[in-house]
Amino acid sequence: MDGFTPPAPTRQDLAHAVEILFRRYDDWLRGVLRKRYGDMADDLAHEAYLRTAPLEAAGEVRHHKAFLLRVADNLARDRLRKVQRESDHATHSEPFTAQSTAPSQEHALALKQIVLALPEELRDVFVLTHIQGLTYREIARLRDIPERTVKDRMRRALARTSAAMRD
Repeated sequence: MDGFTPPAPTRQDLAHAVEILFRRYDDWLRGVLRKRYGDMADDLAHEAYLRTAPLEAAGEVRHHKAFLLRVADNLARDRLRKVQRESDHATHSEPFTAQSTAPSQEHALALKQIVLALPEELRDVFVLTHIQGLTYREIARLRDIPERTVKDRMRRALARTSAAMRD
């Protein structure tokens, strides 16, 4: 590269590019996106046009359908990942909250004994998550292990803890 950056398209050029993309490909793109993503189709198509417009205005898009579909697929994947991250975070990274009624001493002692009986690697992740309030990512960095390993250990710790509490 020579370090030269072409001038950004004007607002009018961008509006014209969006209009061209919309007129030529809207029926096709929304149809494909509805089959793949249902109710998200309209938002994905709209965002795909906006993301593609600067490249279209610069004449850099060769295969419009393929490019628009790739942009929309990437947007959908990003949205689904975000929802999954938020769901995982809300479900697994919140520390225990105060209960409306205080647990009995027997119950608290039983839980403490169950947690202490866990293998060290499972107990470590359980305590860091539910007592210290750390996220899986923070634990992975702290212990220098993959985040997936943290999730697996937490899953196993919760399974053992639940089973022991039922007994």
